[in-house]
Amino acid sequence: MDTFLINNILWFKAFHVIFMVAWFAGIFYLPRLFVNHAETNSEQVAQQLKGMEKRLLFFVTPFALFTLLLGLTIIYAYGYDWFVAAKWLHIKLSLVIILFAYHGYCFKLVSTFAHDKNNRSGRFYRIFNEIPVFILFIVIILAYVKPM
Repeated sequence: MDTFLINNILWFKAFHVIFMVAWFAGIFYLPRLFVNHAETNSEQVAQQLKGMEKRLLFFVTPFALFTLLLGLTIIYAYGYDWFVAAKWLHIKLSLVIILFAYHGYCFKLVSTFAHDKNNRSGRFYRIFNEIPVFILFIVIILAYVKPM
């Protein structure tokens, strides 16, 4: 194992969690903006929400990428044998892939709203907002309890 990586693993873990928290703050808030956007009848409010949605998504995307990069660095530091044995991590990584698909879909939704083509209700976006919440609960339990 690379001595530098092992000696700094706690720093990598700390920044992994910091970037993850920042990323999740954004993907928790963005669908709330979608709810407001879907329910507004005001063109002025809709225009303001378009700007907020786009800026927020572009602001949190680097946090998502840093979360991923640091997570992969941690896996690399622990090594292949650890990776194979850590069954909980395989489930976590599957959920992370779903989160990145969710994040990517948010780009589509921002574009849909930007072009005034949304045809979904505020209720849809309220439900959509819950997806990362449930995934976060599972990921945290997997990462800290390591049930497998």
